[in-house]
Amino acid sequence: MTEMVYGTVPVRDGEPVLPKWWRTVDKWSLSCILILFGIGLLLGLAASPPLAERNNLQPFHYVQRQAFFGGLALTVMFLMSLMSPLIVRRVAVIGFLVAFVALALLPIFGTDFGKGAVRWYSLGFASLQPSEFLKPGFVVVAAWMMAASQDINGPPGKTWSFALAVAIVLMLALQPDFGQACLVLFGWGVMYFVAGAPMLLLVGIAGLVVVAGTVAYDNSEHFARRIDGFLNPEVDPTTQLGYATNAIQEGGFFGVGVGEGQVKWSLPDAHTDFIIAVAAEEYGLVLVLCIIALYTAIVVRSLVRLMRERDPFIRLAGTGLACMFGVQAMINMGVAVRLLPAKGMTLPFVSYGGSSLIAGGIAVGMLLAFTRVRPQGEIGDILRGRPR
Repeated sequence: MTEMVYGTVPVRDGEPVLPKWWRTVDKWSLSCILILFGIGLLLGLAASPPLAERNNLQPFHYVQRQAFFGGLALTVMFLMSLMSPLIVRRVAVIGFLVAFVALALLPIFGTDFGKGAVRWYSLGFASLQPSEFLKPGFVVVAAWMMAASQDINGPPGKTWSFALAVAIVLMLALQPDFGQACLVLFGWGVMYFVAGAPMLLLVGIAGLVVVAGTVAYDNSEHFARRIDGFLNPEVDPTTQLGYATNAIQEGGFFGVGVGEGQVKWSLPDAHTDFIIAVAAEEYGLVLVLCIIALYTAIVVRSLVRLMRERDPFIRLAGTGLACMFGVQAMINMGVAVRLLPAKGMTLPFVSYGGSSLIAGGIAVGMLLAFTRVRPQGEIGDILRGRPR
């Protein structure tokens, strides 16, 4: 009767961890994530052999690596989703501090791998991109600060979180990595909006972003080149955007057929930033729409479950993680269809990349932990005057 009236889940004393996790986790979101990972392996079989051939490696070298890192990502996701929100917060704080220091030391010890932006540490057997691991940690830390500021005599958490966001954005802009900088600022903005930020302040921040973009355009050749390429009405067919655009057009509704695509032989980043172009060419609009539907389902279901959450920290952190996850996917696909300038951003759980996969597993694991059903009344009960 309590569950029918208050929408709660009764506490079962002595219930084993795994059955309790399975009963409370969002199974639809979990299923969508596993399907996305499967699609990533499928597209990796198509996109990575040309790269392996150019590098004199075994045909499925990169697919095997993606399966290995993907397995680690799914394991981390599962372990994170088992944790309570308090433990998730503690782990996130420690991870954020480590990633923040690693990001700050990139100009000294990092490398650009010939891509013009110092974003990685070379570990010999693999590379590490600190910004990927920084994002989920930052979201949780910023949400903690904002939630604390809502307490009576609480600290100025919103101001602290904004200062932290600005520091991260500046470090990312110096790499330069404007895509990740925009994503971090967006995640903070969404949480600040949910926490009750005045619209005038958000408009002012948006104006500052425009000013910062203008300054970056005038002073960064890397940034200006990408903006000019995006604004140019004529697409150079020999550029990555040109190859991707042509591949999407060739794919049509049902694609040219499995293994028949040609863009993977021309695009150097076909297995990472432009993986959606491979999907569109070989499998057509049908698969692209399925991928979009999967990302949409994860974000919408997470937000719907978070709307019933009473704890402001969980609500803010989950909202930030869900929106950042969805926007990263939107940016990646928007670049491929030339709706956005090139950002160098991966498609979560689909693109190849160890850092991206494992960091994505951490972020989604946190999100699954925050959206698990807990023995509490819904936030709507407070508005209707019902007891907790």
